[in-house]
Amino acid sequence: MRFQYRYYGATSVDNGASSTTMRFAPDTLRPPTYFVADVNRRVPFREAISALHDVVTADQRYQAPDKTAYKTWLAANEERLLAEFQARSSDLRARQAPILEELATIRARKDKVLQPFHKAQSRFFSYLFLTNRDMWIVLDPVITVHPDRVFFECFSRDESSYASLSCDHEMFDNVGEFACGTTNIDYSDALYDEFQKIRDYKTTRLAIDPGGFRVTTADDPAFIEEKIDVPDAWVRGFLQVSSAMNLPARRLDLHPMDVHNFCHVLRRRRERAGPRSIRFVLAPGEPVRAVFEPWNVEVVCRRSVYRGGTAEEIRIWGRRRLLLLERLIPLAQGFTVHLMGNGMPSFWIADLPGMRFTLGLSGWVANDWSRAGSFDLLAPRGDVDDDSKSRVYAALAQRWFATADALAADTGLDRAAVERALTLYTQAGRVIYDLAHGVYRLRELARDPLPLDTLRFASAAEQDAAAIVALHALDEGPVEALPGGAVRLSGTARSGDRRYRTMLVLDADQRIADGACECNQFTQHRLRHGPCPHMLALRLVHARREAIA
Repeated sequence: MRFQYRYYGATSVDNGASSTTMRFAPDTLRPPTYFVADVNRRVPFREAISALHDVVTADQRYQAPDKTAYKTWLAANEERLLAEFQARSSDLRARQAPILEELATIRARKDKVLQPFHKAQSRFFSYLFLTNRDMWIVLDPVITVHPDRVFFECFSRDESSYASLSCDHEMFDNVGEFACGTTNIDYSDALYDEFQKIRDYKTTRLAIDPGGFRVTTADDPAFIEEKIDVPDAWVRGFLQVSSAMNLPARRLDLHPMDVHNFCHVLRRRRERAGPRSIRFVLAPGEPVRAVFEPWNVEVVCRRSVYRGGTAEEIRIWGRRRLLLLERLIPLAQGFTVHLMGNGMPSFWIADLPGMRFTLGLSGWVANDWSRAGSFDLLAPRGDVDDDSKSRVYAALAQRWFATADALAADTGLDRAAVERALTLYTQAGRVIYDLAHGVYRLRELARDPLPLDTLRFASAAEQDAAAIVALHALDEGPVEALPGGAVRLSGTARSGDRRYRTMLVLDADQRIADGACECNQFTQHRLRHGPCPHMLALRLVHARREAIA
């Protein structure tokens, strides 16, 4: 699909002796969204926006050493080195000198003629390596203005890390008129150096410039228009983050020094063999323990007691991405960590003065948000009529942010129906769950509604599940009630001559809490790549039967 932006001017930072003004140029093709105010916590804001930049530019995929310069030098000097080695007399060297001089002149002329070609070729191969469409699509950050806060969202280059910087209105002075909404902002690497010049003694103004929306002609040379073809996988990645935020997780409250100790271990050591994981050892009422493998270095978080009710161990991979939080540690009042399970995503929330910085990490770097982990399939599923969905969306649009209970009271619908409607809007990119504050927020990811017909099946697993149900190739077993409103489903799915016994546990909110299947996908990956088609088909059949009942 194609994303089109049109900016009036470009984002800029004006640094003076006594003031700093940050002007973000919004997308003029979207509904007017603007906000102008003075930042009253300048240094924390500088560090937080710089950490956001670190996420934007992060790329931890393996990159082979660049030997281009060495090979160029070797090609230019190979014949000379060989000639010097073979030279045995001064006479031979004397005869060789003018030939080498002439050859060097010819080569210099050749390089001059081919220089434009070599530069173009270098840019082309750099583009293929760094900006492969299947691996990295550059999209400008998304900024959202709400009645209570302003927040930025972005993805890393390798698409394995998501970041959100949420700023309370309390950290701003002289807040003028503002228009709530979501827009893309023009953002360049050069801004990072300007952000570093923000000082506590200098007045700092944040301006999502409303001036761009007063322009009436598109022929103005100040307009910057961009059209980017975005693969469906990238859009799904953004939607997967929103879906994963609302899934059950184990919560840890960590002291900033605990996160510092994690980074200290990673800075001092370099692994040469696996496993490259952090193993969290959680016991109710005891300090959180983190074991760094393969060294088996244990960090005991004595200031951080686990408040959960069950003892367990959880492993996470791609741990060096935690270094993105390093510059926030001196300013953080604490960190809240949400662990979804072994090899599953994790969310690290830094509690900063007047701000929340959320870092969402996929299961590991290669298992990025865009390609694997169909977490929207783990969310509650059910049929909701269009009228109920419209009522829920209208109620949320009036409030801009709300809990499911508040929306249920506003619409007169039961909470389950509201949750199902919000799930559908989250998966459509129109609503996001604010994990740091526990509310749903209106946030239109794209200017135009996303083509849900092409995004309907977020993975081949969901498409296969729909086919199994359509072919009546699943025999549903008994439904067993579990404590706390959960249920255990069982059944047998048929695929050709094979039969797979499958089991599924749904919690009280109809989310997948556990499951098992005899198929190859579950045997190899468990739930780290999302539920298999047979589990999804079992839940789909159960949901339809419940709807009829």
